[in-house]
This record gives sequence, C-alpha cells and structure tokens, in this order.
Amino acid sequence: MKARIAQNEIDNSIFAGLIKTDGILYRSGIDHKLLELIKLRVAQINSCAYCLDMHYKEAEHLGETPQRLYSLSAWRETPYYSELEQAVLAYTEAITNVNRAHFEPELMAALEKYFNKDQIALITLAISQINTWTRLNIAFGTVPGGYVVGQYA
Repeated sequence: MKARIAQNEIDNSIFAGLIKTDGILYRSGIDHKLLELIKLRVAQINSCAYCLDMHYKEAEHLGETPQRLYSLSAWRETPYYSELEQAVLAYTEAITNVNRAHFEPELMAALEKYFNKDQIALITLAISQINTWTRLNIAFGTVPGGYVVGQYA
C-alpha cells in the first residue's frame, strides 16, 4: 500500500497552521485523554484508518483502557463514560456530522455544566482540527499501522 500523497512529497508549510493549533490545544488545559477520545471518535465517524491507529495508540499510552477505546463507537450503550465525556462525545458527533437537526440546545447546556465558554471553544476547535486531519489523511491515502506514540510531539 502506498500513499497517494506522502507528507515528505509536499511543502510542510501547508501543515504549519494545523501544527500550531495542535500545540495550542495540548497546552490549553483540556484533559489530554479527553482530547484523544474526541480524536478517536471523529476518526471512527470519518473512517480514517491512519487516525484510528494513531489516536488509539495515543489514548492507550495515556492510560485509556482497551475496553473504553473499542467501545467508543457505542458509547451511548455502555456504562464506561462519565457524564462529562458523554456530553463531549454527543457534541463531537454533532459538530462532525454538521447536521443542524442534531445540534440541539441541550448539547451546549450539557457542556456548560462542566466547561466555561473558553473551554467549549477549545473543545470545538479540537473537533474541527481532527476533522481537518482526518480529511487530509483520507484524501492523501496516508498508510495506517506504522504510527509510533509521540511521533509528532
């Protein structure tokens, strides 16, 4: 399997803004395990094999259990996720699917129980950011399987 466009074949400056945003998100104070759950859920929704491999490994490295990771796509049917995580996952799905019918006021109200407006903005940015990365990796045909934890730290 070969990528359609490999990262080393293009000017890396096109990724500069995304990388800077990743840094902002990691320094934001939002729990890194929560950020990885967001990224993994978006990767599942968008069917990005490279991102699934990467974020599963990163989340596991941060202490997430395999059970919580392999059950993530069915999070509503499990007792493994806190109310905070459920609120974030519902919001993640609504933003990723960009379906106004699914974006109900209750989504924001659920987040506001746990986060202030700045934190909600950062979570929204994290969701948008991983959606961008998944779309790039899908379009470029980035080959999954070889990601090593911390590779892009």
